[in-house]
Amino acid sequence: MWVTKKKVRLGLEFLILLMAGCSAEIGGELVGVQGRPPQSQELPPYGMVLIPQGSFNMGMNDEDIIFAMNAPINTVSVDAFWIDQTEITNNEYRQFVYYVIDSISRRLLGDQFEEFLITENALGEALDPPLVNWEPRINPSNPEYAEILNELYAPANSITGRSLKVQKLVYEYAWIDYDKSLGRRYGRDTAELIRDEYGNVDAASYIIKENTTIYPDTLVWIRDFAYAYNEPFALRYFSHPAFDDYPVVGVTWRQASAFCAWRTKLMRDYCNRIRRAVPQDYRLPTEAEWEYAARGGLEGGKYPWGGLYTYDKTGCYRANFLPQRARYGLDGGTKTLPVGSYQPNDFGLFDMAGNVSEWTGNAYDEQAYGFVSSMNPNYRYNAQKGDPLAMRRKTLKGGSWKDIAYFLQCGARTFEYQDTAKSYIGFRCVRTYVGK
Repeated sequence: MWVTKKKVRLGLEFLILLMAGCSAEIGGELVGVQGRPPQSQELPPYGMVLIPQGSFNMGMNDEDIIFAMNAPINTVSVDAFWIDQTEITNNEYRQFVYYVIDSISRRLLGDQFEEFLITENALGEALDPPLVNWEPRINPSNPEYAEILNELYAPANSITGRSLKVQKLVYEYAWIDYDKSLGRRYGRDTAELIRDEYGNVDAASYIIKENTTIYPDTLVWIRDFAYAYNEPFALRYFSHPAFDDYPVVGVTWRQASAFCAWRTKLMRDYCNRIRRAVPQDYRLPTEAEWEYAARGGLEGGKYPWGGLYTYDKTGCYRANFLPQRARYGLDGGTKTLPVGSYQPNDFGLFDMAGNVSEWTGNAYDEQAYGFVSSMNPNYRYNAQKGDPLAMRRKTLKGGSWKDIAYFLQCGARTFEYQDTAKSYIGFRCVRTYVGK
């Protein structure tokens, strides 16, 4: 890099002054804050692919055989972002479940054993609520510990043995409703802002606290299909190691959002511990981000692989879906398959069509493409108690193992209610790229 002698001289002067003190004036020059973390670009997150910024034609590229008319062609632009290379697997989601079990166990033990909680900060100030101390080991053979932790388990019986009370596995987190802080609801401006007794805008009122049970609903395999023998999947799909690399299902939109919040906390705590700049939060993708990633850079492609057909020149199917009338196994599996069982798209992403449909972060409206922004389009809201049922719809993309080829199209969109779990719906996370 070309550097003038003047800049070299100023650099030497700066080093001398830096040795004298960080707050010293540097020759009256504007040089920025010094001592910042030496991280010029973002480190690649494990298991994610960087999708470059770009523009594309969002919407249906082929016939609308069900006459949904909910995805007209719309040119949009999106910023760069990271996206999971595969759908979140059972084993990845199990890490979340184990974290919640461990944190709840430590809080229960902390009521009697203070070493499991951190009650003061470095300045000796009381923490309310106290933080979990992850250092002490929980010895399961300790009878005092076992008696306290029995609260998490149902009484043992001769059929199921000892089992967790999954309703006890609640993850607590908070997020800021920025639309609400601007006096908006569902994207519309309103005249009212929440203010405190002095007339100031009450920022605390925009912090939304969530308490979400996080264990997947394993009974979806039975509930979704009447008069079908799916009990083996209900009993073992999430728990058995043979299914570790299969996409997690039975997870609601709220549970998927809680997973993103936990994954963010996991990364944020690590970055703070090693004093590295904290990246953007993990979240569910917007519809536009998901579709842009699914297309793999192929303009106007009907499917993620770009062709007009669901099979290749050898006659092999390119995704896990319902290829013919009730012939589920023709593509290689009667239900879900391990993630990455088929070839990736040109961005290196697997299963952007088929296997399981995927939650997006967006609310669903048939006319959304007519009023969203053309730059990072994002139509979302947080449905509250008393809102009509239609306000609880969230957009699904990608099609699943039980769907016909129509739903595998990049531009196809449908919905499910945010508190509903299904045996054919999973998700993957994204993270906005820090940079261009």
